[in-house]
Amino acid sequence: MIAISKVFFTFVNMIKLILYSFLTLSLAMTSCDRSPKPSLAEFSVVEYEPQYASGFKIFKTKDSKSSLLRIYNPWQGAGDKEQTLFIQRNNEPIPNGFTGQSVKGPVRRVVCMSSSNVAMFEAIGEIRRVVGVSGIDYISNNHINEHKRCGEVRDIGYDTSINFETLISIDPDIVLLYGVSGENTIITGKLNELDIPYMYVGDYTEQLPLGKCEWMMAMAELTDKQEHTQRLFSGIATRYNNLKAEVAKDPSNIKVMLNTPYRDVWFMPTTKSYMVRLIEDAGGDYIYKENNTDTTLPIDIEQAYLLAHQSDLWLNVGALDSMNELKRQNPKFKDIPIVLAGMVYNNNRQQTAKGGSNFWETGVVSPDVILQDLVTIFSKSDSTDLSYYKKLK
Repeated sequence: MIAISKVFFTFVNMIKLILYSFLTLSLAMTSCDRSPKPSLAEFSVVEYEPQYASGFKIFKTKDSKSSLLRIYNPWQGAGDKEQTLFIQRNNEPIPNGFTGQSVKGPVRRVVCMSSSNVAMFEAIGEIRRVVGVSGIDYISNNHINEHKRCGEVRDIGYDTSINFETLISIDPDIVLLYGVSGENTIITGKLNELDIPYMYVGDYTEQLPLGKCEWMMAMAELTDKQEHTQRLFSGIATRYNNLKAEVAKDPSNIKVMLNTPYRDVWFMPTTKSYMVRLIEDAGGDYIYKENNTDTTLPIDIEQAYLLAHQSDLWLNVGALDSMNELKRQNPKFKDIPIVLAGMVYNNNRQQTAKGGSNFWETGVVSPDVILQDLVTIFSKSDSTDLSYYKKLK
């Protein structure tokens, strides 16, 4: 019995020793495999620096697959406001000191609060990733309209009226937001509470048409379509710049009036704005030069009438579809020379049944097409050969 007991205890001790050795080895291997967290400062290698856009840059470290998307001044008057999004790849750790949003890339399920972001995903060939939008009836995209009927793409509502139950049921990887005059803390607070990552997209604050379009590179970073999208954007930029250069040889210098009153207030964009840049690049001359700020400003109605009388052409007259509608809006419009001459064009040639304008959707990723429209209009060529504009009759 004593011999048996000794053998038994020897056996038990051997088992303990083996288990202890195995545990020690496992811990050692785990310790060796666990990569140290990089510091935020290590993400200093510029992966993509936009040529035209001012609102974002993409950074990496020398060794990581993950990237850091920095968003600058995502709304008008944002000052030095900055947002950062960490796009995690290969299960790489979030860097030390990082306090922004993080998402695993490539994203699979996206909610777009702006129709221009929908157009960007369509342009880069990743529209199937969009599973939620804001204002679905105002979106022109065919995929969205086909899949809203079966519920594969859902409408989550607007601004502070977002349906968070619907949003939760969609289970998005990220929500793409836009800010008008500041951060919507009601939305971002709730998204933080629900642990749903978000990113502000500041394409609408860009002043250069190609700057707006270049935001598709941010969408490419989310979906790992960088090379494809770079080729796509380069083609758009080449066509735009070639046409701009050709026009510059013999500009029309046609004087252009913009917009109509909204609730008795006539807003005129700054000379630095996206629309004015398009007019200038097409060889036109924007009639209102007093506003050199960064924001659209209201002007006196009488001053607007005077400007309209001095203009050769009138663009972007809201939701109006005919000259009769324009004249009914205000009887004073009847006697303006450009109205009498029929020189009024609107950017609503393509719109949804609810009145959503495709100009502000796909036009953002087609600045070369819009520029061609304006060149055709300014040269008084055949107005039927237009994509986004139509002549009011």
